[in-house]
Amino acid sequence: MNISIIGGGVGGMMSALLLKRKGFEVTLFEKEEQLGGRLAYHRHGDYKIDKGPTIVLLPEMLQSLLDEAGVPREDYELISCDPLYDLHFADGTTYTKYRDKEEQLAEINRVFPGEEAGYLRFMKDMKMRFDEGKPRFLEQSFLKRWDALQPSTINSLRKLNAFRSVSKQLHTYFNDDRLKTAYALQTLYIGGNPFQTPAIYSLVSYSEHEHGIHYLKGGYARLAEVLEQNMLNAGIRIIKGANVEKISINSGRAEGVLYNSKYEPSDAVVLNGDFPIAEQLVNKQGRQYQPSSGCLLLYMGVDGTYQDKKMHQFYLSKNFEKTMNQIFKEKKVPEDPSYYVFNPSVTDDSLAPAGKSVLYVLVPVPAEIEDDWQKVKGDLSDQILDSMEQSGFDSLRDRIEWLDIRTPQEAKQEGLYAGGSFGIAPALFQSGPFRPQFQPYPDLENVFATGASTHPGGGVPIVMQGAKLLADGMDKKYNRRERSADGTGKSL
Repeated sequence: MNISIIGGGVGGMMSALLLKRKGFEVTLFEKEEQLGGRLAYHRHGDYKIDKGPTIVLLPEMLQSLLDEAGVPREDYELISCDPLYDLHFADGTTYTKYRDKEEQLAEINRVFPGEEAGYLRFMKDMKMRFDEGKPRFLEQSFLKRWDALQPSTINSLRKLNAFRSVSKQLHTYFNDDRLKTAYALQTLYIGGNPFQTPAIYSLVSYSEHEHGIHYLKGGYARLAEVLEQNMLNAGIRIIKGANVEKISINSGRAEGVLYNSKYEPSDAVVLNGDFPIAEQLVNKQGRQYQPSSGCLLLYMGVDGTYQDKKMHQFYLSKNFEKTMNQIFKEKKVPEDPSYYVFNPSVTDDSLAPAGKSVLYVLVPVPAEIEDDWQKVKGDLSDQILDSMEQSGFDSLRDRIEWLDIRTPQEAKQEGLYAGGSFGIAPALFQSGPFRPQFQPYPDLENVFATGASTHPGGGVPIVMQGAKLLADGMDKKYNRRERSADGTGKSL
């Protein structure tokens, strides 16, 4: 059976590897000249740095999924980050996160004395919710419309506090607003507003402590190179520079792919990419989706290395809630932005020439604004660089060798829905059973979907888990049906 995958992001690549191992013949079509999607390098001469994701979460899940896809562990190296990262508050307070419970309690006692019991309750409750949510919402799909209304689903959502926001849930554990912010901002990893995103996503901050965070040697984009090599080793056909114009549909079935004015028949099609855009290929544009937040990204090469700075740093605005309201409700560039700094050269010297380093700065912003991003980006970037110099990146401007800036406008041009950097937003009615599933259309029985905008959601390991749901579902739909029909136990 021939499967066509449209899009070579991590969801498409993992789907290809998993489907191949289940006996399918796979062709992957990618419009760019390289695979990876959001997993890519920003290159400048002899420098390179991750273009998109940087923090490796859920490392055990990631490794298990790569194992299942046939990717040898010696093909990549995960480096544990401990301490996890620093959070710098506008009042000058710095709070460091650790994986070790005793070290974290000592840090809370140092910075937020009296909050230790709340932290222990938070971790205990989140473990119970993680154990409830992982099998219920990460490891199963919701293919029937009424799945969302099943008593078991509603009960699980209730147990996970899905009807309360992350921020409101944290009020039950912590008193200090700074500590609440420290455990709420992780929703920004997937483009969500902590003051609106369902409390189920508090599991991200729990997971940082429970499972640790890691760095993939060479950068997260290295994973795209590893996956591509394994695809080639497995005999998966890859067509780059493939401008897919449409999917041929006849009598409720996809019959083939039209690309670069060529036609190729197919037995089934997988749409990989931001779902609201990808589904246009099958003439489906019914539902309107809320996009995630966007990012202003600064990539720079620097003379020397900031060895006194951890790999991951967060710098928070004076009024975090006001900043979030400006981004998510008012749809304007925040007056006092919060931002994240990625300093990988403190650990990895392969990213820049000798004696040099790279920095990556992410500023959460609206996906779309009324102003022209080209006019806005200069002033906002200057504001961030000024803040960095005041926050310990000494003589940064003098040390910058080059600086490149990426806005949501470029993200939109590259195919990210509405300029959002993380797929559709992790809102309640865009999560779990309410999110597009791997088989999204009852009337198109051989059209499937994967990627950050489909269930179970964004974040590299979660997208990889979505690819597993898809591959397992297609195996059940086709291979098992064939095995039961002929009694041979052979795949198609």
